[in-house]
Amino acid sequence: MNEYVSKRAKVVCAAALAFLALTAFAVADPNPQAFENWKTDFAKHGVELSEIRSGGPAKDGIPAIDTPKIVPVSEVKNLADRDPVIRVVINGEARAYPLAVLTWHEIANDRIGGVPIAVTYCPLCNAAIVFDARLGELELDFGTTGRLRNSDLVMYDRQTESWWQQFSGEAIIGELAGAKLKMLPSRIASWREFREEFPDARVLVPNNPDLRAYGRNPYAFYDSARKPFLYDGTMPAGIEPMERVVVVRDSESPLIVSLAHLRESGEYSLDGIRISWRAGVASALDTEEIARGRDAGGVIVTRMSDGTELVHDVTFAFVAHAFHPGVEIVGAR
Repeated sequence: MNEYVSKRAKVVCAAALAFLALTAFAVADPNPQAFENWKTDFAKHGVELSEIRSGGPAKDGIPAIDTPKIVPVSEVKNLADRDPVIRVVINGEARAYPLAVLTWHEIANDRIGGVPIAVTYCPLCNAAIVFDARLGELELDFGTTGRLRNSDLVMYDRQTESWWQQFSGEAIIGELAGAKLKMLPSRIASWREFREEFPDARVLVPNNPDLRAYGRNPYAFYDSARKPFLYDGTMPAGIEPMERVVVVRDSESPLIVSLAHLRESGEYSLDGIRISWRAGVASALDTEEIARGRDAGGVIVTRMSDGTELVHDVTFAFVAHAFHPGVEIVGAR
């Protein structure tokens, strides 16, 4: 039995699904409207529908957080120093979204500094990305489709039921196909770093602490897997698919740098962008208890001219290569 695939089944089921049952769903899903009550216009799509694959759960089988419970830093007692959190600061307001919570929900629809946002985390890609949820005059909120493309979360908006690729922020199927959400600067930080930097900030906590095994990693040892779940693509020479890379999205063509290269050098600079690595952040995808995960570290990405933090995420190399196949990965051996 493939351990990390069976772990995914536990995320969305009260009882564990058998591996063969999950595998039966993990196939190309070119006709999704046949399985669920979608209002999506599947005639409009920017990718081949055959690229969409079922990851096991149904629509909203992994439930997004729609009414986030936010409490002061001082009230949080169940996070360890190295627990990874998504650090978001908008219009002077700071908030932390622990992966101990988001691993089980993947999306939190929230509002910070007057801006509606979607905080997203795809465990299968280790991609934590925050979006401005506004699209022109539309204010969107998102749920999970239960589908994957290149092993990456496919979201849907509740207003038009268009399907969105989490890694790119682009609508790939439906009425809004071709539209793109604005990504907002955020980064993975340790709980200790966040609470020391923002002692008066607020933090996402579970609405119902008994709903899931918050703090546990349902994808235990996925970090150590030799290949990703539901991804069959090739890789460039010199880097393994499950190695972490930093993807900096400051221009149309991203800058992609191996995290191992950053750990060795401590810093990398190019074209006015500085990427700094620091220790002390646990991997959310290593041991069964997130807080005990190996030290994956974290990065800070800034524009050298003024110190502005830039949009980036730390993901697996296979994801970066799948969506940006022509971009060199700096530090690949």
